[in-house]
Amino acid sequence: MLNKRIIPCLDVRDGKVVKGINFVGIKEVGDPVECARMYNEQGADEIVFLDITATVEARKTIVDIVRETAKQVFVPLTVGGGISTIEDFSVLLRAGADKVSVNSAAIKNPQLIADAADKFGSQCVVVAIDAKRAGDQSFHVYVAGGRIDTGLDAVEWAKKACALGAGEILLTSMDADGTKQGFDLELLNAITAVVNIPVIASGGCGKLQHFSEVFEKTDADAALAASLFHYRELTVGEVKEHLKERNIPVRL
Repeated sequence: MLNKRIIPCLDVRDGKVVKGINFVGIKEVGDPVECARMYNEQGADEIVFLDITATVEARKTIVDIVRETAKQVFVPLTVGGGISTIEDFSVLLRAGADKVSVNSAAIKNPQLIADAADKFGSQCVVVAIDAKRAGDQSFHVYVAGGRIDTGLDAVEWAKKACALGAGEILLTSMDADGTKQGFDLELLNAITAVVNIPVIASGGCGKLQHFSEVFEKTDADAALAASLFHYRELTVGEVKEHLKERNIPVRL
């Protein structure tokens, strides 16, 4: 079995790391460069950097912050927010990102996934899916920072993104996001059952047991968390020691 990855997420707005609950109630929690440096030292396997209002405000990701962040970390850095063209991919990869995450733009123009995979390689293309229960055992995809229901079925969209050449899916449960009640295992199992690329679990982690639970009960390849790490409730190292005790393979 491949090592499971632990990934801190830096949601950035106006140059600061922020965190909310169910995508609202946003509070500032720190400086992105400092946070990234700290998580790198703690042993994070990757770091995800999301400019959470870039799409809504119709502007590009803050490339200067990406560049400074990339200088401080020595693990893969995934960057998303406001990505809409192949040129955006080029700019971020040149700035030091290892992978680029797309969400809203990929739904508007699915060909962007295929074009980016063709030019930069599938390993550089992460499709972020923000999903929320639709009330009938299905999940809908939301865009624009969780503001707009596309009506798209999340499972079908994941299959399509995979077929187009995405190298990874960053799957966030909007229902669980920030609640600390645990990852949405039902959503994760629905998606991992239909794709053959890595899936990152995001949204809802609140304690050590949630990390082991997501790996024991789903086929997620990685677990992402924000508030737990930002508020120093847990370190990446503590999470990995817990997983090791449960015989879940991790990089120490």
